[in-house]
Amino acid sequence: MSIAWRDAMSQALYGPGGFFVAGTGPAEHFRTSVHASPAFATALLRLLTQVDAALGHPSRFDVVDVGAGRGELLRALAGLAHDPAGLAHDSAGLAHDPVGLAVGVSGEPAHSGRSGLIPAWSGSPETVTSTTSARPAPDGPSLAAVAPSLAERVRFTAVEYAPRPENLPKEINWSSEIPAGITGVLLATEWLDNVPLDVAVHSEDGWRYVLVDPESGAESIGEQVSPDDLDWLKQWWPSPTSLPSTDRAPNPEVTWTDSTSDSESGFGAARPAQGSSLTARSRPGCPETPAGDYLRAEVGRSRDEAWADAVRKISRGLAVAVDYGHLIGDRPVDGTLTGYRGGRQVPPVPDGSSDVTAHVAMDSVASAGAAVARCAYSLVLQREALRALGADGGRPPLSLAGTDPVGYVRALAAASTVAELTDPAGLGGHWWLRQPVGIPLGSAVAR
Repeated sequence: MSIAWRDAMSQALYGPGGFFVAGTGPAEHFRTSVHASPAFATALLRLLTQVDAALGHPSRFDVVDVGAGRGELLRALAGLAHDPAGLAHDSAGLAHDPVGLAVGVSGEPAHSGRSGLIPAWSGSPETVTSTTSARPAPDGPSLAAVAPSLAERVRFTAVEYAPRPENLPKEINWSSEIPAGITGVLLATEWLDNVPLDVAVHSEDGWRYVLVDPESGAESIGEQVSPDDLDWLKQWWPSPTSLPSTDRAPNPEVTWTDSTSDSESGFGAARPAQGSSLTARSRPGCPETPAGDYLRAEVGRSRDEAWADAVRKISRGLAVAVDYGHLIGDRPVDGTLTGYRGGRQVPPVPDGSSDVTAHVAMDSVASAGAAVARCAYSLVLQREALRALGADGGRPPLSLAGTDPVGYVRALAAASTVAELTDPAGLGGHWWLRQPVGIPLGSAVAR
């Protein structure tokens, strides 16, 4: 029996025995930035300390990880936050730790130029601008100076439908729902791409839902989309009649300086970062788009609502979504729906045996969150965000080899691990959406 893609994804991913609920977890099937390098957690720790300072060092500082997998990110953050002695700054200003947790992050963060901020609330929160090259600026307080105080006040919460892992550290709370009243940081690393959504095709009589057989992945065309979904499509996913002959809708208000490849990066790097029509459906033996002259769209209204609800749970602090996605000027003509299993890209068959994912309409999500927070957001690529937090992957100064040979080798190895995080064709092409709530954005992120 064929059902809507949103219902099929919900059952396949989060139902009894679903992909994210049963088994050993998503890390067995694909890698995120969390799995790629410890430098990712170290850079986030620096962001946490900046938000903590912007909040005035509250008595309780919440760190909530939505879509936590099996708690990998919070494990790393807890290890860093509760072991400040492990972070040491040598004479060259390079941060490293003897147990290998903090690799790849320099002692002084890079500071970007324009951060992609929209103006203060003006009724049009979806304007996005590009980032520019990094430029030096005075550094804030060192992690060693603030980590001991933060370690005493931080409260970690993992949000995931799967049962709590048996070996999860006791200081990490486990919940199936996002807690309310968050004062601190909400993290969503590759969560939105797995929020179930509907798929639609544009036919002669307008947009219609695509239905799917959960067992085979075979698709068929259903009824016309609802008024709410139609409104979303008109605003965020232009129809064929509004597209030029290239099937691309150029948007002069949406620009960025980084270019990314449309090629697959594979399991060795991660799931593809940028939106493209290269999905499992285009391969032999994969489910095909129903025949006809259609434009396929992934209706992101459910992702907008999920992000808005998450932002609404924050009393004061910062929400950070890290995901692969696209903007309105570069929507994929044939969609991005695909699957992952055992380290390989596979057809998107929603039978519960594999990940089913689609890239995120980041500008739409950002606008929905800003409407709730009534505050400017920042939308930049991961490579720029991590550089601003010190994970630049730059080669250490050769002079360090003479004064600290061991440190030089360690820093050189760290630079190579950061390279994957900042690779524009892979994880470096992911988007970072940062939505402050009740705090100034400039004080919350390195610029």
